[in-house]
Amino acid sequence: MVLVEPKVDLSSLSLFRATRAQVEETWRRTWPQWGGALSLTEYLAREAEMECMDHAKEGKLVIWVLAPRDDPTTLDFMCACETYKRAGLVAYPSSSTSEPNSRGRGYAGHMMHLLHWVIAPRVNLPKFPEAWGAPPEEVAESGEGLFSGLYSDVGEDFYHSAGPGGKGGGWETREAVSTIWEVGMEEGDDTGWTWLMQEQLKELWNRDARRIKKELANMPVSDTSYELEHPTAFVTYLPTNGVCGFHIPRSTWVSNLSMAGGFWGVQSSSSPDTYASWSIDFRPPPPTLIVTRLCAREETFPGLIAKIKQAARRSGIKKVEVWNLRGGLRDVAERTGGRTFIRNEHLPQIMWYGPGATGSIEWVYNEKFGWC
Repeated sequence: MVLVEPKVDLSSLSLFRATRAQVEETWRRTWPQWGGALSLTEYLAREAEMECMDHAKEGKLVIWVLAPRDDPTTLDFMCACETYKRAGLVAYPSSSTSEPNSRGRGYAGHMMHLLHWVIAPRVNLPKFPEAWGAPPEEVAESGEGLFSGLYSDVGEDFYHSAGPGGKGGGWETREAVSTIWEVGMEEGDDTGWTWLMQEQLKELWNRDARRIKKELANMPVSDTSYELEHPTAFVTYLPTNGVCGFHIPRSTWVSNLSMAGGFWGVQSSSSPDTYASWSIDFRPPPPTLIVTRLCAREETFPGLIAKIKQAARRSGIKKVEVWNLRGGLRDVAERTGGRTFIRNEHLPQIMWYGPGATGSIEWVYNEKFGWC
């Protein structure tokens, strides 16, 4: 995507937290592209319900508008975006601890430049360009992020170009790797496995977050599946506080397709650290069972993927997809019929605001649960 210089003086625009009327206007604008099979009324109802869920409530969701400085509440704003404040972890390899933490005119690019200035500590940012006027106003629920992530469907360059100090130095792509299995006539004995409903998954994700924190604090560089030999830090989001859970209602809103038995996960009874959760991806059709969070060892993975495929078959779904299996599991996946490839959509991109360059940061546990 090519950034086009806006016709409006950039210094006359800034980024503002949206008013309620502007929030609803952003939904109306995004419905044609993101509404799918939903009517406008259904889409508005879904967005209103989802902003009250755990992943978004209590100020975690902020919608921003790029608008004139002299008319910040106008409904004729240039463009908009949304951010979610999430719990994350940062681990430095030398440390044993981990820390929490209008189209075609160039407006979208400028909005992304300004976005850094409302989500990151300003002390960690470069000098604000004079041509942009004054920095956006600071917002209480934002501005403390040590890193930020997004998922691009417009390629790598657009967001990378949108740095906090001008062109370049923005979000960088990390592994956009998918593994897909075609679902056949899988069936089997459920002995040794526990099917999980949505409410049961919450406690699993809470335990999972504690396990991830422990693993991250002790993660040797040689055990990662990434290319960096000397990373500045390992970073990850956590699946808790509705981050992983919101995928389920979002994927099934106004749909007659759900998972057989109401099961959205499975766990090994004999090896509790072997488990998976999932949602349904309807776009593009036909539906795909998309694994949101997966944990397994090489020896337990074949049994786990067999149960996941079984859940898909029982629900009439013909395909299973997992994001970013670590190296050892990718080898097992190939032996179980999985096909691994580089995606050209939903590209995970990351921006680092701490010491060192973004290019030296490894995004671990880079799975579907982090997508928004």
